[in-house]
Amino acid sequence: MLSSLKTAFTLLSLLQLVSSRPVTPSSQQILKEVILLIQQLNSGVQVPCNDTRVAQVTFTNQQLPDKELLCQADKALSKVTRCKEVYEPLITNLKRLHGKKNCFLSDENEIYLRYFLPALGNFTQGMYRLTSSLATQ
Repeated sequence: MLSSLKTAFTLLSLLQLVSSRPVTPSSQQILKEVILLIQQLNSGVQVPCNDTRVAQVTFTNQQLPDKELLCQADKALSKVTRCKEVYEPLITNLKRLHGKKNCFLSDENEIYLRYFLPALGNFTQGMYRLTSSLATQ
């Protein structure tokens, strides 16, 4: 009986320790989640909102920092009003990644969301690979 009490006390102590620390995912984990969400959106049933036009973000623009491009992607997706619930988890994760309050997004060029999402997916996969290789060095 004494060993059962010790075990219970140990488990309670561990539970208290774990619950007192805030769990914040790393940017690597958030990037992985973004990639999975985009893959799900691209491989699933055609979402009617994929025919929506959004501001084009040039993900190949080497002059802008990655966080600026992620902010622009977030802003472009935030302007999608139909099917908002479908894209909300993606928008939330992008906000967590870039952490910026505001960014500039030109509305001059627009593309369909069905083309925007794969470009965003390729960009985030490249970021994921880069951060993975930097972490191993």
